Amino acid sequence: MSEILLKRVQDAKEDIDVADELIRDYMPFIRSECAKFAQKELHYGKDDELSIGMLAFHEAIRSYSRLKGAFLKYAALLIKSRLIDFARKEKRHEGHISLDAPIDEKGHLLSETLSDNINPQEEKMRVSATKEEILELSMTLAQFGVSLKDVVDNCPLQKRSYEKCLKVIAYAKDNEDLLNDLLNTKRLPIKELSKATKVSTKTLERHRRYLIAMLVIYTNGYEIIRNHLYHMVKKGAQL
Repeated sequence: MSEILLKRVQDAKEDIDVADELIRDYMPFIRSECAKFAQKELHYGKDDELSIGMLAFHEAIRSYSRLKGAFLKYAALLIKSRLIDFARKEKRHEGHISLDAPIDEKGHLLSETLSDNINPQEEKMRVSATKEEILELSMTLAQFGVSLKDVVDNCPLQKRSYEKCLKVIAYAKDNEDLLNDLLNTKRLPIKELSKATKVSTKTLERHRRYLIAMLVIYTNGYEIIRNHLYHMVKKGAQL
């Protein structure tokens, strides 16, 4: 990996404008990876694969470190992974994607890609990336007096409570001053959130640790770990 690209990736982690510029410059790469997977020519504003590829590339920027190898190889892995997730959803909800479509020049089929037989090297990179994000998140949450086990234990299990938490998270995400206050004071501004969202302080206090974790995740990225937290809650996993 060139030092110039490494420097741009590092700068992009801190500056959204730099990230946008990096994505624009590497759109040919993103488009190529998406087209390779889709096995067709893709068009901006028409094919969802390109939007997914761009989001995955940004995810790669936020989560990359030298330990993950060459950046473009890592980005390609994430793009493919997100496109596989998209293909699964399309297959489940619409059923129009052919599992017999070849996805590379060697004639591998989408059905093979969606199986549990994951390439060992890809799986190793995916596990490494996930472990690093979990460690980073754990260290960050510790500053708030919150552990990952707390997140699982405080997750709203009832639909009504979950929807209220989503409402609070949506409001907080759009209020930079509130998020900065959270990061600086390490305290959830319960009264302000309750007043703005009409969610009771009792509900906010009950799910305080869960809300803190979700807002920290949305503030600092952690794109990969969001799915892991979801599955841990669904399965009642203990960390």
